[in-house]
Amino acid sequence: MSKTTRFGKGRPMDEQAAAILRQHIDLSSRHAAKAGLGIAGTRSTGRIHSLATLKKYSSNLKLAGEWAKGRHGLRHLAQMTAGQAQEYLEHRAAIGISQKQLDADRHAMEFVTGAGSLGRVAAITQPKLVSRFYAPVQVDFIQQSQGEANALSTRIAYEAGLRAHELLTLRRAGEEQKSPHRTWRPERFAGREGVRYVVTGKGGLRREVLLSHETSERLEALRLDAPREVVDRGIRYSQAYDISGGNRWSASFSAASERALGWSTGAHGLRHSYAQERMAELAGNGFDYYPARDILSQELGHFRGEIVETYLR
Repeated sequence: MSKTTRFGKGRPMDEQAAAILRQHIDLSSRHAAKAGLGIAGTRSTGRIHSLATLKKYSSNLKLAGEWAKGRHGLRHLAQMTAGQAQEYLEHRAAIGISQKQLDADRHAMEFVTGAGSLGRVAAITQPKLVSRFYAPVQVDFIQQSQGEANALSTRIAYEAGLRAHELLTLRRAGEEQKSPHRTWRPERFAGREGVRYVVTGKGGLRREVLLSHETSERLEALRLDAPREVVDRGIRYSQAYDISGGNRWSASFSAASERALGWSTGAHGLRHSYAQERMAELAGNGFDYYPARDILSQELGHFRGEIVETYLR
């Protein structure tokens, strides 16, 4: 039987990862090996001694396999070469993965490429010490570490700069109207195309947000026949779409960020991402700094430009 047949020819990457790692589980010796365990509990024996370690390594290998599939056309995780795995580690380091996570990635991939086959890669940056901003590629890795429902909410929050609870308030533009007592700048969303929705933010302020056509189609496929009442942090919301939001989604995001990157600045970091990307877009569309800042402020649900300065660090 070939290696690819044994470990899941044509199966999803998460299933392939689990099939590979199952060959290296040894729960019976967990306590005996405990004194010599290294990162994630495998150093002394080269075996996996806990289900938590198995789950973490499965997530690591799934991400590596998806990357290799996109980069090299790899369909079978078991065929990943040491060179491809080393390239993946260098890529991960370049986007700001923590040293702890890089080491965990290397240990996981050596169950595919062979013990000792990969060199240790040094972490380059630690973004969590500088800014709450997530780069686009980091958001992609986080989504890949989430289930489908939470991953969609992450995409929506990233594209629209939403707070966690605002995911629960999404409505089609026309079903709800932006707050009429405010003077809204017509330049909002300049340079972007998509579908407008309305969310309710702090103080009951209703504002328009913009989603890409692709994300809007995915969202509309989850539209409820009738709104349902949900409670988040003791507050009741009327939810029109079957998506995750509020504290439930926020917790999922932080855990996925830890799994994928080895660090987390929290779901609010996506608002920082939105702010910094939009300022660059607005500048590219000819807006000076202060007009761009004021446009961004309204897109984020504020009406004082200086408030959004914190997002731009």
